[in-house]
Amino acid sequence: MIKRPIEQVLNLNLPPKPVIALAEAEDDRIIQGALDAIKHGIADIILVGDTENIIQKLAGHDVGPSDALQVIDPALSPLTDDLAAQYYDKRKHRGLSHQDVLTALHDPLIFATLLVDAGHANGTVNGAVYTTPDVVRAAIQIIGTRSDTSMISSCFLMYLPDGRAMVYSDCGLVIDPSEQELVQIALASAQSSKQLLDQDPKIAMLSFSTKGSAKHPNVSKVASATQRLKTEYPQLDVDGELQFDAAFVPDVGQRKAPDSTVAGQANVMIFPNLDAGNIGYKITERLGGATALGPILQGLAKPANDLSRGCSASDVTDMIAVTVLQAQKS
Repeated sequence: MIKRPIEQVLNLNLPPKPVIALAEAEDDRIIQGALDAIKHGIADIILVGDTENIIQKLAGHDVGPSDALQVIDPALSPLTDDLAAQYYDKRKHRGLSHQDVLTALHDPLIFATLLVDAGHANGTVNGAVYTTPDVVRAAIQIIGTRSDTSMISSCFLMYLPDGRAMVYSDCGLVIDPSEQELVQIALASAQSSKQLLDQDPKIAMLSFSTKGSAKHPNVSKVASATQRLKTEYPQLDVDGELQFDAAFVPDVGQRKAPDSTVAGQANVMIFPNLDAGNIGYKITERLGGATALGPILQGLAKPANDLSRGCSASDVTDMIAVTVLQAQKS
């Protein structure tokens, strides 16, 4: 059985504790999720926002600021001037003035993301209140992509009722990936499989066709991306194009792709577009009884993750654990 992110973090036995910055600190789900992360011992937390309001919220949980739980107000923090200079350097090409930058830093999302970029925090988790475009935009503008990729994608961890776990990608961000983007999504998802599930990736490049059973430009795109992966990254165990049943069900995989080392055994599913990915993960969750954790952002130089605005406090804690794993295993 695959261990959940919290269990994996506890097994790492990390001293000192990683620090995760949260920008939606006046939301009760964020506070409860943060307190649970501290209780489990997986991370220390920085809550970013209006100090008075946050402390009042914390009082409702019978806690206050501590060594494990900092509260930082962008309007009052001694870090603000240095972070403003850092942000100005990143955004001056867009014509931002120093006053524009100071105004931007009063946004807790911008401030929390800058804390990560400057090394004051190991990662950040937001999205309970902010939209996905807000979270992704701040991450790209401030943290940027890793040197080995040119794009940001997302994945979900899918925990199946039988104890197995899989990576589904991209189900939340890239609408209609090109051939090259499918290659990048597959590479990032392979890394997520190792980092977050501690399992070797077997990557299925999904389509409505298996090994030429149908002809269409969409099929050709997936097949070409698969061939590029096999040629340029021979260490990867990847195959396609595969229908979902051929990728997932052993006897179907053996029948439809008998020479494949992935068919019937895939644990990383790369969907051809966002329609398929988003529908697929929700069907797996709602009809298949799987637990979906994400969207998890892939390809950033440092971890910054998104939450669903319908998230629960336990979702927040899980995403904090995911962010810690990304920070420690990158």
